[in-house]
Amino acid sequence: MLVVELCDLVAERGARLAAAGIVGILKKIGRDGSCLSNRSKCDQGEGRHTTIAMDGGLYEHYPKFRKYLQETVAHLLGEEIAANASVELSKDGSAIEAVFGSNL
Repeated sequence: MLVVELCDLVAERGARLAAAGIVGILKKIGRDGSCLSNRSKCDQGEGRHTTIAMDGGLYEHYPKFRKYLQETVAHLLGEEIAANASVELSKDGSAIEAVFGSNL
């Protein structure tokens, strides 16, 4: 039982760190809801829905990791702003990246 709890703690920490990185990127590209305070950005379509594609076995097969990540994104962005951002599973992301990269 101790091993299960330890694994859960490690997964929670990993999900929180991943969520912090996602929120950091959303802030950098202006999709963090900052247009709510700056109307000119909203007029340019900055307040639209954002989908974050997540690839990997941990996100796909470990529901607690997914739950922790989504909860942390919502906590860091705020519930209202997080409603405009969703994290979705992207299968075979590495293969798709390899195809795009080889065509450059």
